[in-house]
Amino acid sequence: AWRALDALGIGDSLRQRSLSITGLKSFSADSGAPIKEVSFVGNNSVEYESRCVRRKDMLETLANELPQGAIRYSSKVDSIEESGPLKLVHLADGSTIRTKALIGCDGVNSVVANWLGLQKPVYSGRSAIRGFVEFPEKHGYQPKFHAYFGGGVRFGFLPSDEKSLYWFCTFTPSVVHFDGNAEQDPMKLKQFVLNKASNVSKELSTIVDRTTLDCISIAQLKLRLPWNVLLGNILKNNVCVVGDALHPMTPDLGQGGCSALEDSVVIAKCLGEALIKPITKQEDDESTKIRKGLEKYAKERRWRSFTFISAAYLSGFIQDSDNKIISFLRQHFLAGVTISVTLRIANFDCGRLTVF
Repeated sequence: AWRALDALGIGDSLRQRSLSITGLKSFSADSGAPIKEVSFVGNNSVEYESRCVRRKDMLETLANELPQGAIRYSSKVDSIEESGPLKLVHLADGSTIRTKALIGCDGVNSVVANWLGLQKPVYSGRSAIRGFVEFPEKHGYQPKFHAYFGGGVRFGFLPSDEKSLYWFCTFTPSVVHFDGNAEQDPMKLKQFVLNKASNVSKELSTIVDRTTLDCISIAQLKLRLPWNVLLGNILKNNVCVVGDALHPMTPDLGQGGCSALEDSVVIAKCLGEALIKPITKQEDDESTKIRKGLEKYAKERRWRSFTFISAAYLSGFIQDSDNKIISFLRQHFLAGVTISVTLRIANFDCGRLTVF
């Protein structure tokens, strides 16, 4: 993701607002016993940049780089219509946008993905409670990702900056007997996490306890079936999808937002290279060049999207499972494998953007 942010020209600005995560420490969620520790610094096999950036900071930084008026807010897409080579995008406010190309970045419940014929994302059988806590003074926690696996749950926390931390708890409701009515009550969500974490980590319990209720949320974890991405239409008639609209996945790789940034750089690069080429044939008009650029993007991102979704699902299954055999293998072998896979997938160079 940081290579993508550097390609967009905002990497250094965001580095000033976040701590560099120097490593990962994993523990058993059953006993709190350490499983594996990995350093991100000074180890050539896994060295890469990792930070926990507030979504608000990143969106504001991206928006500030755009010309005034480039963003149109509160523009929910109702429907899409073809009109010759153009696409008519009908919005909920009654207005219509005419466009030569349509790139859907409209999330898990994407209208654009539905228009392309992609199947709707499915429920993974797991949910996630997330929280963000701010301290009045420096919190004093190491700049490391702390993760706890097993027993039907998965905990984690890491610093965002010197005064704030992000934490999460993913779980399988059917295994841990989660009360569905608690979804509407942040206090019950907080108490659920505290009950599960109380015998695992004093640090985690303290962090969760200090989190205000307005900073706690819950969501069902969904994914697009990976073979639907591999075999389905992710591009049709100069309409395509990126980010969660293309590859919604469970959060077990920590690559949801990162992969969307990768998509953005790759699609910009593919379109830019296609449009800058001189017209060599009579039929090689602008619409054709756009199509060729989007086809290149789809070819480059289809298999990586398949990998994201599949690896995230399998990683979450292994790390959350309360199965005795998987728990034994996770403690002695599989935890290290899932961490290694996560780091390899994250270490991806999406290239740089050339200003023509």
